[in-house]
Amino acid sequence: MRDILYIISLSSGSLAILFILTKMMGNKQLSELSIFDYITGITIGSIAAEMATSLDRDFIRPIVAMSVYTFFSLFLAFINEKSYFLRKIITGKPVILIDNGEIFQKNLQKSKIDLSELLVQCRENGYFDISKIQTAILEENGKISFLPKASERPVTPKDLNIKIEQEYLVANLIIDGNIIENNLKMAGKNHKWLQNQLSANGIHSEKEVLLATCDMENHVTIYRKNMIIPKNTGGLVN
Repeated sequence: MRDILYIISLSSGSLAILFILTKMMGNKQLSELSIFDYITGITIGSIAAEMATSLDRDFIRPIVAMSVYTFFSLFLAFINEKSYFLRKIITGKPVILIDNGEIFQKNLQKSKIDLSELLVQCRENGYFDISKIQTAILEENGKISFLPKASERPVTPKDLNIKIEQEYLVANLIIDGNIIENNLKMAGKNHKWLQNQLSANGIHSEKEVLLATCDMENHVTIYRKNMIIPKNTGGLVN
């Protein structure tokens, strides 16, 4: 029983340490990983997992090891920011795979991408006909960016000389029955104004609201909480 409680405490501690170290390394660790981010990420995770199940009561060395990998990752991020030359060596540089109707086979081989994989990436991005692509570039993070030919790209309002007003982010005033005080203040509103908006929609309390938003023109959109599945959905939710 003592060992189980010890493992529970170590697991909780390792999760807390992982959270802190991940926040230190930034959101990039959660989204676009470089090869070094990937290496440090899985290594720190492995050390934390071993720490959580270790019964030798030695948790200082795993913490030191995880800290070393974290600061190494931060050091590489600092180098990438300060030196363009070293950045190309550490994170790599974009590689052109397709340009002006030509597929660069040597670049595919260099990037360890076969033609079938390239075609899959094209289809996943909506290009079932590769001749519609002007340029395809393999980015440093392993994703492929596509530039369509001018005749194949979507028509924009600018092409039609149509002037459209700029849209802005909406403020979430209520989320799951809770008033977001900072957003309400940033929108220049108060509780009385919000209550009037709710009353105008037949709502007596913010607890009845799943989501309420307000745009720059003070248009309020309210979504009520609804725990009952509508009967007219047929078999769509089965």
